[in-house]
Amino acid sequence: MSERVLVKDLQARQDGPVSVSGWVETVRDQKKVQFVILRDETGAVQLVNPATREVGEDATPEQSAALALTETISALTHGSFLTVHGALKHDERVKLGGVEVKIATLDIAGEALPETPIAADSSLDKRMDWRFLDLRQRRNNLVFRVQTTLEHAMRSYWVERDYIEVHSPKLMASASESNAELFEVPYFEEKTAYLAQSPQFFKQMAQVSGFGKIFEIAPAFRADPSFTSRHATEFTSIDAEISWIDGWEDVAAMQEELLVTAIQAVADKHGDEIKELFGLDIVVPTIPFPRIPLAEAREIVAARGYEIPRTDGDLDPEGERQIAAHVEETYGHPFVFVTDYHPEIRAFYHMRDEESGLTKSYDLLYKGVEITTGAQREHRVDVLIEQAKEKGLDPEHLDFYLDFFRYGAPPHGGFGMGLARVMMLLLGQESIREVTYLFRGPTRLAP
Repeated sequence: MSERVLVKDLQARQDGPVSVSGWVETVRDQKKVQFVILRDETGAVQLVNPATREVGEDATPEQSAALALTETISALTHGSFLTVHGALKHDERVKLGGVEVKIATLDIAGEALPETPIAADSSLDKRMDWRFLDLRQRRNNLVFRVQTTLEHAMRSYWVERDYIEVHSPKLMASASESNAELFEVPYFEEKTAYLAQSPQFFKQMAQVSGFGKIFEIAPAFRADPSFTSRHATEFTSIDAEISWIDGWEDVAAMQEELLVTAIQAVADKHGDEIKELFGLDIVVPTIPFPRIPLAEAREIVAARGYEIPRTDGDLDPEGERQIAAHVEETYGHPFVFVTDYHPEIRAFYHMRDEESGLTKSYDLLYKGVEITTGAQREHRVDVLIEQAKEKGLDPEHLDFYLDFFRYGAPPHGGFGMGLARVMMLLLGQESIREVTYLFRGPTRLAP
């Protein structure tokens, strides 16, 4: 048996025997010739078979085998998985890659039911019900190859700069963010555990452990009953934390370098295919990204004729879109750091500026959507305790965290970024469901 050859490697091979495997995308069953488009994880190839429609009673074994092959191809169902052995031939007239395979034998590894449950015009929710079929589309396959390139470029950026990768626990004894967003896990005898909303506390533990610079790409969980296009109850969080910073600017500078590196890698490897399948150009942003204080951002949004209904002083989604539109019009840039948030709308561990009282923090918006919160952290334990009390938190419940800072802590900061949001915006999609392998939300727990 000849070794399986991937479709992407066929053009570089000489004419001759070849074996390919994949699933049936289309069958054109003509009177004198049959064509099958077979797709694997790397592309599609045309298979061809001269049709034998009937043979006489004195047919030779070869003629009977040809008839059986023709009948098998006629009965193929969309999505069936096949292995085909045959002869590779280069032919510039073949539109699909300039090669085709003449079928010698065909083995059905897994036959598909004749009726496919989803179609090109099926609703997003219906496609999510049958996600394993939806993912067979070339466009969706590309999404996850882009994601792989994006993550690999980020990891490479960090590793080349001596960052340490950590894997923090996803079972916690207390909240790391809001108590209202916790998933309870009633497993442990002594007390209830919770699924981690972020690795925040453990990123900071790495700093007081002397790690210096760390990163993590891992799941996080939020029991947030939100049904928007950009929220999920389980998501992949991209986190980094660094020591010996002078302020949030050091964190922001690292993050914008990271993003430019990753987007450049995507453009280099997948730019042409993204253009073909998504109809957009991957534009690598320039550094530095624009920075706008929150108070100024609110004034800009108001001047554009939009009144933010929120009373806590933060931007709402439309406000984010408005400030992003201003940045695009003014600077021609898809990113903007919105900075200097009031403590009331920030976590207790964000450091505050002594003069203004505002936090040393930022949100990073990408094409009008928040993808990141970053900040310098408060590393002075007495200040941390007071800020926790202001937020209505009981310091005794945070003792394990506060202990980190009782034995010496360096100035540090970091960010958390949602992978699906970055992917959604990078590829111009309307929902993170399109770029999440298996989405989890308030009404989605399967498949």
